[in-house]
Amino acid sequence: MATERAKNLGKRIVEYPEDQPSVISSKDWVHNLARDPKDFAVQYLRRLFPILGWITRYNVGWLTGDIIAGLTVGMVLVPQSMSYATIATLPPEYGLYSAFVGVLTYCLFATSKDVSIGPVAVMSLQVSQIIKYIDQKHPNEWSGPEIATNVAFICGFIILGIGLLRLGWLVELIPVPAVAGFMTGSAINITVGQVPGLMGITGFDTRAATYHVIINTLKGLGRTKKDAAFGLVGLFFLYAIRMTCDYLTRRYPRRAKMFFFISAFRSAFVIVVLTFASWLYTRHRKSAKGTYPIKILQTVPRGLKHVGTPNIDSQLLSALAPKLPVATIILLLEHISIAKSFGRINGYKIDPNQELVAIGVTNTVGTAFGAYPATGSFSRSALKSKSGVRTPAAGILSGIIVLVALYGLTSAFFWIPTAGLSAVIIHAVADLVTKPPQVYKYWRISPLEFFIWVAAVLVTIFSTIENGIYVSLATSGALLIFRLAHPRGRFLGRVRVHANDSNTSHSRDVFVPLANNHVINPQIRVEPPPPGVLVYRLEETFLYPNCGVLNSEIVDYVKANVRRGTDVRLIPLSDRPWNDPGSRHGADSEWEENQSKPVLHSIVLDFSTASQVDTTSVQALIDTRKEIERWTDHPVEFHFASILSPWIRRSLVAAGFGYDYRIQSARPHDVAAIVPYDDPETRSPVSKDVEAVDVEARDSKGTSLYDNSYGAVRRGEAATVQIDTPYFHLDLAEAVAAAEANFLKLSPSTSSHSVGK
Repeated sequence: MATERAKNLGKRIVEYPEDQPSVISSKDWVHNLARDPKDFAVQYLRRLFPILGWITRYNVGWLTGDIIAGLTVGMVLVPQSMSYATIATLPPEYGLYSAFVGVLTYCLFATSKDVSIGPVAVMSLQVSQIIKYIDQKHPNEWSGPEIATNVAFICGFIILGIGLLRLGWLVELIPVPAVAGFMTGSAINITVGQVPGLMGITGFDTRAATYHVIINTLKGLGRTKKDAAFGLVGLFFLYAIRMTCDYLTRRYPRRAKMFFFISAFRSAFVIVVLTFASWLYTRHRKSAKGTYPIKILQTVPRGLKHVGTPNIDSQLLSALAPKLPVATIILLLEHISIAKSFGRINGYKIDPNQELVAIGVTNTVGTAFGAYPATGSFSRSALKSKSGVRTPAAGILSGIIVLVALYGLTSAFFWIPTAGLSAVIIHAVADLVTKPPQVYKYWRISPLEFFIWVAAVLVTIFSTIENGIYVSLATSGALLIFRLAHPRGRFLGRVRVHANDSNTSHSRDVFVPLANNHVINPQIRVEPPPPGVLVYRLEETFLYPNCGVLNSEIVDYVKANVRRGTDVRLIPLSDRPWNDPGSRHGADSEWEENQSKPVLHSIVLDFSTASQVDTTSVQALIDTRKEIERWTDHPVEFHFASILSPWIRRSLVAAGFGYDYRIQSARPHDVAAIVPYDDPETRSPVSKDVEAVDVEARDSKGTSLYDNSYGAVRRGEAATVQIDTPYFHLDLAEAVAAAEANFLKLSPSTSSHSVGK
């Protein structure tokens, strides 16, 4: 009907002109390079300071949410920071320094309102391993805080560079199960390492491999001290408060907010109670040697004692070099994964590059305050999100609370039992362990990634966190390469699908794999393509790592299912190729079987999933055509469907594809021959086989904007693809129809056998 309407309007035919993209003129490629440098610089600077985009719209409603969230996070941040500093084998005040700088600096560069930057358990564990490594290599040369500060500076500088260069996409190369694997292994490592402190057991290295710590802890149970009374009681009440509040929230949903805040303050509450109990018990029990019956923090310096120019030692940086990659990976991976998670939950999108800038600035600036490496914290970010935070400005209030603690509460910190801090650590890092239902989902979705998770956990537990991360990265990279180098492809057949509703009934052809793939109902009969036609769908992008596999799959299928054009019985054995000698003289059975197969005329390639090609893959496609035509002993049409990228089309045209195969001058030619040879290019001819759609294109006076009388396209229609490359088609159905039509025109009486039937 649309065609009739177009004819009535008297419209002329629209020819789609040849318009190949080029490096010189492509809008997509050159436009970005030709932007005004001034505009580019302005936009770049604006992205560096996201706070400029929301601070001018700040209002009282946002302020209320930020105050509540800032106070809540600040109350948790103080005890957690000191606890994590003990994991890093640093004095507790260094945790407060990192917390103060982290929450204040991040709000200037943040693209996430929920993330809270500061000391975290996994990074603290890695810092302790680095300090141990340097002490073993260079005994007594540098102190722990010096080592930690230098790690923060160089890692922050590296991450800042990655962010400024906009290389944040590198983080996307590491899958979620790999991150979850080493995080789970690290959480188990930290928990096991804190149990001796919880029980007051000493006498062995709690930074050793996890299984060693477990064995030594079990052996040392008889040496349990009074610290256990504080540690175990604190751990019990931490879980008891949370479980009670969770139950009461379900029981009384109207008071859920109240129970949430009670649960949120449980760490601070338990530390306050334990500190008061410790003061009552130990204040009059100091021995002559200056020791107390339980281990307490004792003196915590008041204020910011280490503000100044950081002492960056080049010799120390050289000694740290082997440990810097894994430390950098932990900082950026943990932060980006947390930021992206909360962005998905709360409906906003983060900028990974800007988040890396925030982490980089936080750690480089933090060295001037004596801070050690800081990154995003999962537990505090979750608490901040649930508290109703509205903007990153909530971090300012959290920083003020840390500063107040540094200047006003250090005398109270003296009596904090370290067993209580161990209880806080165990309670916090337990949430980093991947839950069994989530692990089962890994198995259901991708069994190979499940094994990556298992490998990361086991290596982290039985070796070190560093080896766990490297195993995660190596196995993830190997899986990515394997998937890219071993793509799936399917030979397709046709299924007629009928749709009926109350008013209309229509049907359409759907192309599905010929072989059962356990997705299509096996009871449905898939109709093979007509004799002489093959339909193949790539299920991966077509690049150099996988083009050889696709070449072999198509060529092997052709040799197994279509007729060989040359009668090898008539060729002397001495003239036959060594790798394909065929049957011996007089052996007619193979030839008779060959004659029963159909003659191949066309191959239709579905490129709907191919986003890119390269020189090697295009050359492999040329080789595929040559091998097939050597087997059939006559030219074979290659049709391409659903090429949506102009650059893929440009590449195929450059190799000679898309033109009428019957014209010898249009035959594909090598584009990456190892041994060069003379293959002059000629202008490709125009074919009469063109698909068309209805158009309506007129100027203000009603005159047609196009004037063409190309015979293959009816009046009122336009070519959907360039008319001089008729073997490029808009979709698979049209491509198969064109291949069938050409075959019927050339071979009216075809064999009754279908290829691959």
